[in-house]
Amino acid sequence: MIGTRALKVLSVASTLFIISAAGAAQVARGRSSQELNEYDQREQLANGKGWGAAHEYSSSVTKATADATLTRSDGAEPRGYIANPGGAVPPSPITYHGGPVMLGTTNVYLIWYGDWAEDRAAQNLIPEFVTRVGGTKWFNINTTYNNKAGQRVTNAVHYAGHAANTSTYKTLNDANVQSVVTNAIDSGALPKDAHGVYFVLTAPDVKETSGFCSKYCGWHTHMSLNGTDIKYAFVGNPSRQCANACEAQTTRSPNGDAGTDGMVSTIAHELSEAVTDPDLNAWFDSAGDENADKCAWQFGAMFAATNGASANVNVGTRQWLIQENWVNATKGYCARGL
Repeated sequence: MIGTRALKVLSVASTLFIISAAGAAQVARGRSSQELNEYDQREQLANGKGWGAAHEYSSSVTKATADATLTRSDGAEPRGYIANPGGAVPPSPITYHGGPVMLGTTNVYLIWYGDWAEDRAAQNLIPEFVTRVGGTKWFNINTTYNNKAGQRVTNAVHYAGHAANTSTYKTLNDANVQSVVTNAIDSGALPKDAHGVYFVLTAPDVKETSGFCSKYCGWHTHMSLNGTDIKYAFVGNPSRQCANACEAQTTRSPNGDAGTDGMVSTIAHELSEAVTDPDLNAWFDSAGDENADKCAWQFGAMFAATNGASANVNVGTRQWLIQENWVNATKGYCARGL
């Protein structure tokens, strides 16, 4: 049975952290106790990394709310989420802040960065998931989000293509990730598409220095490229660096590849946030958490996959363990489908 683990052990910059359920999110966000004192007077803005960027707000956030937020079950993100440290989802609603959502069919582009020789299966499994996720009950949850004109996100996803970046550099930062996307578009390997989300998928031995494995498992954001608003995301393969942090099942997973199965749940997380909060100014709560952040590491009812692993959804012909997503209806709730 896969569930919340009481402790997480993460190796970060040669330092060993043992993260308890109560303290994991605080460490994941890198907040000190002194910073928590300042947190009380601020609302959080979404930044795509699963923790909010604080800004002054007219009404204070109570200490109880701040504490609840800091024991959330997600970690980071324009970062996705970190390993499941547990903790209750705070009762704060998700609210609209005036920005756009993605309308019509969302095109997904995959950029394979690094040497994927040790995980060839990923290059079949991930495109298959992306091809099939549109039209599912799971992705339909995103249709509960709309723009200021009342137009809703569409339950339609198209796998629009891929590119390979075989660079031998094993360490990236956020600016490097942006450059990988820019180079793929400028070179003509992928089209420039305002209706697309570009995923930079890094091989198991590639590090992302802004917090992969310690603060997040993936993230999303956007940039302007020659006047076009480009949405993009980072998702790393955790199998070598942080299986315990970014894989729900580290030994047996529904598709026999724990690293890739972990990546798929993160991709689903980031894709949902990219369509409902593409420019980081649309849908998020007072803690800066976007829709998928509010349900990170929650899977709902599970069943035994064909190989004995745990799964919770069928997408196409495959079984997957994908985190739940936040339904923006009534008071809001986490669900596996709608």
